[in-house]
Formats: sequence, C-alpha cells, structure tokens
Amino acid sequence: MPDDVPQDKPAVRGVTRRTALGLLGAAVALATTTAPAAPARAAAPGRRVEELLGKLTLDEKVSLLHGATDPHSLGQAGYVAGVPRLGIPPLRLADGPAGVRVRENATALPAPVMLAAAFDPALARAYGRVIGREGRALGQDVLLSPMVNLIRTPYAGRNFETFSEDPLLSADLVAEEIRGIQDEGLIATVKHFALNNQETDRTSVDARASERTLHETELRGFEAAVGAGTGAVMAAYNKVNGVHAGENAALLTGVLRDRWGFDGWVMSDWDAAHSTAPALTAGLDMEMPSGARFGEPLKTAVAEGKVPEAAVDRAVRRILTIRERFGLLGGDAPPRPDRDAAAGARLALRVATAGATLLRNERGTLPLTGPAARSLAVIGPTGAVPFVSGGGSAHVVPDAAARPIDALRARAGAGAEVAYAVGEDLYGRPLPALTPAASLEDRGVAAGATWKHEAAFTVPEDDTWTFVVHYSGARPVVVVDGAELFPVRQGVAEWFAGGLLGTAPDGLHVRRAEVRLTAGEHRIAVTAEGGATGQRFSLRAITSASRAADVAEAVAAARAAHTVVLFAYEDATEGRDRTGLALPGHQEALIRAVTAANRRTVVVLNTSSAVTMPWLDRTAAVLQMYYPGQEGAAATAAVLFGDADPGGRLTQTFPTAEDTHPMAGDPHRYPGKDGTEEYSEGVHVGHRWYDARGVAPLFPFGHGLSYTTFAYEGLRLAPRADGALDVTFTVRNTGDRAGVEVAQIYAGPSPDLRLDQPAQFLAGYRRVELAAGERRRITVRVAARTLSSFDPARGGWVLGTGVREVRVGASSRDLRLTARAEVRSR
Repeated sequence: MPDDVPQDKPAVRGVTRRTALGLLGAAVALATTTAPAAPARAAAPGRRVEELLGKLTLDEKVSLLHGATDPHSLGQAGYVAGVPRLGIPPLRLADGPAGVRVRENATALPAPVMLAAAFDPALARAYGRVIGREGRALGQDVLLSPMVNLIRTPYAGRNFETFSEDPLLSADLVAEEIRGIQDEGLIATVKHFALNNQETDRTSVDARASERTLHETELRGFEAAVGAGTGAVMAAYNKVNGVHAGENAALLTGVLRDRWGFDGWVMSDWDAAHSTAPALTAGLDMEMPSGARFGEPLKTAVAEGKVPEAAVDRAVRRILTIRERFGLLGGDAPPRPDRDAAAGARLALRVATAGATLLRNERGTLPLTGPAARSLAVIGPTGAVPFVSGGGSAHVVPDAAARPIDALRARAGAGAEVAYAVGEDLYGRPLPALTPAASLEDRGVAAGATWKHEAAFTVPEDDTWTFVVHYSGARPVVVVDGAELFPVRQGVAEWFAGGLLGTAPDGLHVRRAEVRLTAGEHRIAVTAEGGATGQRFSLRAITSASRAADVAEAVAAARAAHTVVLFAYEDATEGRDRTGLALPGHQEALIRAVTAANRRTVVVLNTSSAVTMPWLDRTAAVLQMYYPGQEGAAATAAVLFGDADPGGRLTQTFPTAEDTHPMAGDPHRYPGKDGTEEYSEGVHVGHRWYDARGVAPLFPFGHGLSYTTFAYEGLRLAPRADGALDVTFTVRNTGDRAGVEVAQIYAGPSPDLRLDQPAQFLAGYRRVELAAGERRRITVRVAARTLSSFDPARGGWVLGTGVREVRVGASSRDLRLTARAEVRSR
C-alpha cells in the first residue's frame, strides 16, 4: 500500500466481511456433493431500521425506492430524496470507474484496465481508497463502480472501464477495490449484473448463456464483490436468458440473494427498469434515475392490491440497512474528509507506472539512454494533448494533466533536442475564404442572440473533407450543400462522445463529419445560438492536403532525430462499440511513413483494448499505456527513460487480425442476431479460447516485458487436505537492473470431471519486484474453489480431483515449469 493511503483506518462500522469464494490464497473447503454451498447469513436489520419502517408512510417508503431531481445538485449521476421529518438525509450517487464524476474537478485515475494490468490486488485496494475518500469529500454517498463485466469482445466500448477477460483476476481485483472504497465510508455499487459485455444494442439484446458458463465466467467477479461486502449491485440494461436483468428473479433472488447471501440493495441502470410489480418481486429495490416505474405506479399497484406493502417494506429495509451500516441515516453520519489531491496524484502515478505494459522491445531500444535520450522526435496528437480518460460516465476532469511532450522534454534535460510534430491533426484548420466573407474561427455569440451566415466556398479538387465544429453551448447547425453535418441525437449527452475526440484542448465540445466534395463551389449555412450564457464556436476542416502536410512534417522530424516516440490513440466511450480493431483515422499510414524514415520508432499506445498491428515489425518498441489518468505523462516518461520498470502485463489477449479472435465470424456470438447473442464459447473465455482452438495470438494474456530478465526454478506442489494446492517456486532476476515480474500459474483439467474444461486456466499469480541478481522463493495457494467446476447436474461447485498439471511462467504462452499433483477431496 502506498504511504499516502492510510493503512490502519478501521473498516466502516459493521460492514460485513464475508470470505469471497475463489479469491487467490483463500482456503475454501468444498464438498463434492450435489447440494450448493450454503449462502452466508445476511445480517439482521437493526432496531433503528425497524423503527423507521414503522413510522414511514407509504409515500415516504416509495420515495426511497427511486431517483429524483436534486434541488442542490453537485453534478452527480443520481439523487434519492430523504425523509426530513424522520431525519433521513438524501443520497447522492456518482459515476466513478476511474475517479469521481461530479461538477468539480477530481483525481483522474488510470482506467481500471490499466490498474488490472499490474496484477496487484493490494494496489486495487489503494485505488479504491482514493476514490472512496474523494467521493465522500465531494459530497457523495454511493459510487456507481466498480465495473466487473468480463472483456468478452475486443470491440466492446467500455473495455477500459473493467478489468480483464479472466474470471479469477477480475474477481480478485473487484473484491479489493470494493474493500478500499468502503473502507472510506462510500457505498460501492458493482455493475452491470450481468452479461453487459458490449454496448451495441445494450438496452435490448438478449444475452444467452448456460448456467455453468455464467457461474464459471461472468458471475465470478460479482460473487467476489458480494463476498467483499458491496453495499449495492446495479442490474444491467440487457436481457439475460430472455428476461431483462432488472426483473430477472433467477439472478436477483436465486443467485444473488439465495445462493450468495447478498444483503444490500439492487438498483437499476439508468432508465433500465421495465416494470413495476414484476421487477420489485424479482428483487429490484431501486429505480434510477427517476420514478417512472417505482414512483406513482408503485403506489397505485399497492393501493390496488397488485403489490403487497410487505414487498415495498422489504426493499426499503434492504436500503436502510446498508445506509445505517455506513452512518447514512442521519444523526451519526461520519464527517466528510477534505480532498487530498496530492495523495490522489501520487496514487495515480503509481498505478500508471505499475500498469504500463511493454509489448515489444527490439535491440534494447528502451529504456532511452545515451544518444537516444538526447535526440527525440515526439509525434502524434496525444503527444501534445494529454489523453486522460475514456468517454462516457468514466470521464473525469482532473485538476491538471501535463502534456507528454512537456514531460519528455523535462526528463530529457536542457541539453537534449526534443522536437514535436502532430502527425495527424484532430481539430482542423480554418476554412478557405467564404463569399460573402465571414470568420468562423473562435466566433462569439452573445447570450440570447442568434448568429446566421450563408456563403459559398471553393474546393480546388475532388476530396474527402472532415469538417470539425468546436462549440461551448448548444451545438451549431451546419448545413453543407443542403445536408446537415452535426445533427443532435436525442437523449445523448455531449460527454458520450469520447475522452479525447469529444473535447478540444481549449475545453470546447468537438464533433466531426466526413463529406465527399467535388472540385468547384459549394454552399454552407451556419446557425449558432447564444443561449442563456453565450456561445463560442469555430468551424474547421481537415483535407487530404492538410493530412499530407502533417505526415511530411512528421517524417522530417523523424529523420532529424535519433529516436522517435510516436503516440497512437483509439478513443472509446460508453454508448457505442468500436467498429474495428485497427487504429482509427490515418494512423497506420502515419506509422508506416515514420518507421520508413526512422527504424528506431517507439509506439506508445493510448488505447482502450486490443488493437491489430500490421505495422508491428516495422517498430523498435511498443508500450501500451491505455488511458493513463492525469499522471499519464509523468508515468510514460518514467518508463521510457527507465526510471521505472514497465510493470504491467496484458489482462486481455491481443489477436493477430480481425478474424482471429473469439467473436470473429459468428454474428450470433457478437454482436447478436435477431436480438439475441449466444455465449456459445461456454467456459472458454479469452485466452482459454485461443488455447482450445490452437490459435496463435499477437500477444498472449499475461504478456509484458521488463528491462531485465527472469528465470524460474524449483517448482513444487503440495496438495492440501481441503483440496487446495500450495504452489512453490523460485523467481530469479538474471539481469543487471531491478525489475518487476508477474509470475503466473496455470492449471490443467481434472481427469475425474466429465465436463468440458479449459485446456488450462489462470489459477494464481504473484507480482514480485527483484533487485539485480536477487532470487525469491514464492508460495501461492491455489484455492479448492479455483480447482472446481460448476456442475449444473449436481447443483453447484464440484472439486476437480485427480492428477492435475500445473505450469508456471511469464504469460499464458511462456510457461517455464511443469509439475503434477493429485488433488483430493476430504
């Protein structure tokens, strides 16, 4: 744990600490019986909760079960009114996968996928504690985070918001992050329960998975969250096996409460409640962000006898019980702390460094030393515009974020030459002269006023133009040759556009539209409204000529420098999936041109998920930095110059091409066909699919390079009486500098189970930092639960007995040691 995160603070009063089955190192005793394990017993509601229930009117009870308009909004995502006469305060709920999203600035942490790349549950707890403290300091009571849905398809738009394609790793990390959040007194909400693994048709698609597939893949993380004591669960938008998640009794009651013993409350995703009585009966307790189903319709249903008031009481009791546990029933609420921005920044830097993943490093290109450190060309838009976070509800605006070019210049020192070229313009250049003349560059419109202009402009040759509008208020209406370029999509907030592409460096909103124009004259009409507070806007364009000029400038800079650091990006956001795995725009052409001019080119990726790399062999090194948060520039410089060893490892497999990954070629699997998506891969998620099919990835799960080398020795397996395995081995740093290794343990199938099992699966791991020449003997306990499979015929988890093969190494495809041991049940 970092020095800036308190380690001796007691947990929130009364927060349950049930053991999360399946977590690394947990000794779990499993009987090979047909009965499911008994759920943990939910804590009985306190006397105060029962007294309040007895005093609340039906109107007041119902008001606690749905969102409302906040009369004193802090810019958060949701609000639930209180009951002043009984001293029950309101609740404020904030988005927060990578920081607390409110009106004020907050610490923008690296994306959760980058946190996961560190393979460090303790770091996840520290991450949670920073968010927990900030949430409380910024006036929030509930955090709509963490997200634990598996990375199932590389196209999914929110892959950066979650952890991994692997169930065990995801379970470990979500449990510790929740503990960290709730240590600070903020209620965590694990989401999205369940199978919300894509944005395409997310509000309507029917995700169909077998019971075994659910329990062994997607549900592992949610179960771990319940075991860690999460206060709330958010039901997903999509259907699960034919029933909307928010009214799916099999999930909300059968699994969540009856099997796992969850004693918190379930809320809907925003506008995802589809019914009143069916949803409440199934186990949904709160509708957000309004009361369209759980407001007046619920009161009417009770009055008409369609819903017993006892069902309302049950939901209210669940909510009040958690609120009491966290001191949120009034009178004894814990004081809110001050924001500690400095501590948040230190943790953000630590996570970004720990999660930095070196994918390729030919001929010792990195770290930058000697001539390479004194003569650099930095190329790419994200070299000069900090790419802090992705778009949608995960986007956080920090107090400050440095530009990578500035961090690299500072680290290179006064005597170094560090040139910059944009390579690919994202924000456009002024339009050619208009007739009649008018400037569309940084134009102001006064409050209450409307500005209009119609004109002609001339295009010298047939070309595809990208028009770019920058604006501060209502989006201007721009019509070219009779076609509106930037229509407003109803119900889509501006912040859904993305973390980089949706906002200009000056803070203005940005939208783009591509138009094919023929040589000659064209008509344009612009209308901009000043609104209540006034408006600033610019209309610009990117053309083939401007693109060619940008590439020529980049090539010239590359030729003049010893080494190139080329920043490449991919802008992902909630609300839409990616349309392909290639770098967007003209970046691949830019990489080809730059690497042809200078083979010592290092590509730094600010991407959300796996990308294809047909240009890989042309590069000297590739560093995956994801969306690195507000300290991304400092972390990138530290890793490039060798002040820190790249400590990250891939938590998702990178395919070689668009047609070599689990979702390729099967529309039933992704994005779904006729409204249904089939999880026909079964338990073979992520890297397990590549192993089952014998498909070679571009980079395997667990891959990541260090600036030193490591050797593995002396593997020993010690079966335990409870069915667990102690795996012991030595890791030795065989290089000449300190470094980080993530030792990974993979287990093979059980010969005694007549079930389809993975060829191998992640069974454990350990992150170690070793000085040059240092060796360390490591023991990792692989829990019996991890060695078990879910058998629907027996109604639960069954230990996989018999001789099991265990392999240890640096990734799922770099396994150095193998041993076998017999697993026995008691």
